[in-house]
This record gives sequence, structure tokens and C-alpha cells, in this order.
Amino acid sequence: MTRFASSFLFALAIVFSGLMNPVEAVGQSTKHPEISYTVSMSKPWTHLLEVEMRVSFDKAQRNVDIVMPVWTPGSYLVREYARHVQDFSAKSPTGSDLKWSKVNKNSWRIDANGSREVVVRYSVYSNELTVRTNELNSQHAFFNPTATLMHPRGHINAPSTVKVNPYGNWKVATGLRKIAGKENTFRAENFDILYDSPFEVSDFKEISFEVLGKMHRYVITGDGNYDLQRLATDTAKIVEESYKMFGELPYEDYLLIVNTRGRGGLEHLNSTALQWNRNGFTGANYIGFLSLVVHEFFHLWNVKRIKPDVLGPFDYENENYTNLLWVAEGVTSYYESVILRRAGLISDREFFSTKAVAIQALQERPGRFQTSLEESSFDAWIKYYRQDENSINNQISYYDKGEIVGFLLDVEIRGRSNGKHSMDDVFRELNAEFAKKNRNFTPADFKRICEKYAGSSLGDFFAKYVEGREEIDYDSTLNRIGLQLVTHNANLPQIPFFGADVTQAGERLNVARVFAGSPAQDGGLNFNDQIVAFDGLRASQAAWQSFLGEKKPGDKVKLTVFRFDEIKELEITLGGRHRPDFRIIKSASANDNHMRLYKEYVNAELK
Repeated sequence: MTRFASSFLFALAIVFSGLMNPVEAVGQSTKHPEISYTVSMSKPWTHLLEVEMRVSFDKAQRNVDIVMPVWTPGSYLVREYARHVQDFSAKSPTGSDLKWSKVNKNSWRIDANGSREVVVRYSVYSNELTVRTNELNSQHAFFNPTATLMHPRGHINAPSTVKVNPYGNWKVATGLRKIAGKENTFRAENFDILYDSPFEVSDFKEISFEVLGKMHRYVITGDGNYDLQRLATDTAKIVEESYKMFGELPYEDYLLIVNTRGRGGLEHLNSTALQWNRNGFTGANYIGFLSLVVHEFFHLWNVKRIKPDVLGPFDYENENYTNLLWVAEGVTSYYESVILRRAGLISDREFFSTKAVAIQALQERPGRFQTSLEESSFDAWIKYYRQDENSINNQISYYDKGEIVGFLLDVEIRGRSNGKHSMDDVFRELNAEFAKKNRNFTPADFKRICEKYAGSSLGDFFAKYVEGREEIDYDSTLNRIGLQLVTHNANLPQIPFFGADVTQAGERLNVARVFAGSPAQDGGLNFNDQIVAFDGLRASQAAWQSFLGEKKPGDKVKLTVFRFDEIKELEITLGGRHRPDFRIIKSASANDNHMRLYKEYVNAELK
């Protein structure tokens, strides 16, 4: 079904199901109403954010439909935010109750009874700290407007104001513009801006720093081993290198919200929400945090402004399908290490080590033969955030394989153009031709621009590694800059291969997942089987590892398992495999031109 046909049928369905506002159906004024919110948190221990929404129209209203988003841009899963709403009520400006009814899972219809203004009040249960949900407790309030604030149907482009009443002496941080002379009150030009601006409300620590005339600010809630000054210094380097690539910083100021629990990040137009373990700001963990900063900062261009086909303007009530998440997220992941290397925060060896680790993880995943990058992108809504025990067998991540393919594509462009061009040129053109002209790009546009700078067709590359599921020939690309992929232990004897992961839960040894085509699967082992004994010995995690270490490929193992409270005996013949240590090294055939291309790529000598 074409996009036009499906949209037409969906519109008909709305009319016939009665979802369309009756007043709008007979020609209501298209002038946007005045919309204001007040968000309070008078009892943090209840986890309830208290919301008041005032909607004032220029004409008397018969009915007003109020809608809550079901997802947050940047996190491609329908999360059903309305499930956390309670205490909903609607009143006229004089305080009289207005009748209302629930229309569907995320819409409320208010009988305005001829009033020009409706006052809606409700609470949102907020006890889930992720970058796309809300949390309110004695430490802080972190909330996403998509998960908190409703909008009047048909007025997604209306401006609005948000006033926050913080608890106690808490401070308020958000990327929204503050209204002069009004305490903790902010303005959004439209709901795309409002829904793109998370809030952190707490007694946070903070540091501000200027880069290229623009102000940047960290606000951090929670203790940890972070050094605010070091964070500011290193983040400034990241900003500077990003500026060199694009030639602009497309914001007036930039806010980094950090909570020192959990892990994750979500991009926004002039801010980002980050989560990181409180003790993760030293050593390799610190580089991991800086990688997260780069990732979300690079999204300022890739996704937030350089928009793949359907990703903006957004439909907040339905899935927004695209084949380009591998570019949006995977290529952004690739630029994490690129920017860190350019900023001098990692070495060239560390740069290629991250790629070797990613390649090894992909090569150990059976799902690489089942799902292409485009398919993984399209199915994010039903698969990526809903991993199960079989995901490793039938899926790949558009983040992980997207990073690898983005890396190889950059090397292809550099090699084919003899160093004249790179992936940087691709994104600069996407920025100029699409972001600057408020257009969205398609998969064909991305491929066309890559081919332009490569100077030759990339049809075979895209057919195999983006649209298709073929095994990647790494060396054919890496050789272009004098490199090759090796497996350090490939010549060592094989080790026994069982083909299932097990976890210890109390005294139980449970099967966590079974790899497709493995001895364990061929022998009939199932996910969630409880292994009681092997070769007549009581099962435990330590005993199992020791037991396998004494076996060799071809040996038979007798397992006693409980499955649905029934005991079963299985015999499994162990396979064999190498446990390789993937590395990217200098190719034996590397020549002077390869040396030059390598140096231009990572600013280091090829050794």
C-alpha cells in the first residue's frame, strides 16, 4: 500500500470512528489557541508530576480533543505514555466541571459546552529513569514533555509556555528559552520544539563553558567520580572538532543533562539527556562516556537537522517507519571514535581496536544472515527495544552493523577518490542540500551522494551490506588504506563449542539462549531449560565451565534437564571452533600511497 493510499484510508477510519473533532469537521477557525502548562511536584515521594494545562481559543468550542504522544523521537518504540496518566479532570475558566470521555488509548474528548477556554488537570506517575521516560523522587525530577504534556488535536504547530514549580530549593534546567521576568517559565515555538526539550529539576551540580562564542552547560544530578572541569575541557574539544567538520554550531547554547545512574543518551536540538554510572568517569569508562557525548552531539546534524525521509515532522501517535536508522544511529556511532581521534582523546590504535571489537561481535552473531541493515532499521519499532532469547539468531543491530558499514563506506570513499573525499563530504552535502533547505533525504539520496564522492558506483556494496545479508569482505575495503583484518588465534587448535549461554540463578543453572545451528540446538536443548546434571554430576556455573574446559570437539555430553517440571535426558555432541581475537593490522602489501591515505585518515603513521 502506498503512503498516500494508507494515509487516505487512515483519514477515513478517523472520520467513521468519530475521532475527528466535530467542531473542526464543520470548519472551526484554524487560528491556534493559547496553550500554557504548569508542572508541579509537591510530593516527590508519590512519584506524581502534577500537570495543569490551559487552552484558550478565539471562538466558543463545542468539543476539544486532548492528545498524548505514544513515543519519543530518537527512541523508536511505542511506549504508551498515557498509561501513566491519572486524576484527569476538565473545567471551565470559572471552575465548573466539564464532561469528558476517553476516545482511545491516548485521547480525551472534552465537552467544552460553548466555552472558549478549558482547564485540564492530571497527574503522571513518574518512576522510571531512562532518557525517554520520567522519574520523580526525593533526589530529582527528570521528565520528557512527550511523556508528560498533552496537546489539543490539530494544533501541533501552536506555541506554548511551560511553568515549573520545583520542589523545595531545586533548580530547573531545560533547552527551552526562558521567558524574561517570569521565574522558571519557558516558551516553545511549537510542539516539535516542546517535545524535544527534556527537563531536569534538582539541586544539581553544574559548570558552564564557552566554545566558539556559544555557551555550553553541564548539569549533573547524583554523586560520582566525575571532574566537572575535565568534562568541560574534553567536551569543548568534541565541539570544536564537530565544528571543523560542519563549519557551524546550529544553536545559541547547548545543555547536557546528566544523571549518574543507568546508561543511555537521547539527542535533542540544543540539548541532550545522558545517563552514566556514578563511578564510570575514569579510565576506559570515561572514554565510553565521552563516546556517548559525541554520539548525541553528532545527532545535532545527523537526525535532528539532516532528517531521514519520515523523521520529521513527526506523527506522535503512530510509528514512523524508515529504512535509514542505520545511517541515523549506526553512522553516528561510527563518528564517535572519529571525533574522539581527531580531538586527540584516543590513539589511532584505539580507534581501530574499537572497530575490530565491533566486527568480532557481528561475526559471532548468527542473526547477520537473517536481517539486513535496512530491515533492522524498518523493524526497530517491534524488535530493537524488545530483545529476547532468540534475537541473536534472527537480528542484527542497526547501531552495531551500521557503525561497521559506515566505517567501511568511509574507507571506500577515501580509497576510491584517492584521499580527495570522505564521509565528511557526504554529510556536509546532506546538510547543505537537505537540512538547509528543510528537506528530508531518502535511501537513494544517501547512496547517490556517497557514489558522487567515491567517484564510482557503490551499487554492489549497498546491495550486499545494506539491502542484503551477505557476509562482509572486510579486507577488500581495508586494503584500500593498507590494512587487513586478522584473527590472532586462528592457527591454534579448536576449542569445544556447546552453543548455549547459561546463567546461575540460586541453585539453578538455566539456559539463557541457544545459538542457531549450534550443537546445543541440534541436540534439542531449549531456552529456559534447567540443567540439573551433566554426565551424572550436579550442575553449577563453575562446575560447568570447568567441565567444558576438559572436553574436546566431538565429545558427547549427557545432560539432565527439567523442562516444564518434567525431567529429560539429552545427549549433545560438542562442536569445535576457534576463539579468535580480531585485530586490524598493517597489510603486507601496504605501499606509500596507502601510508598517505592512512595518515590523512587518522593523523598517524601506519606501522
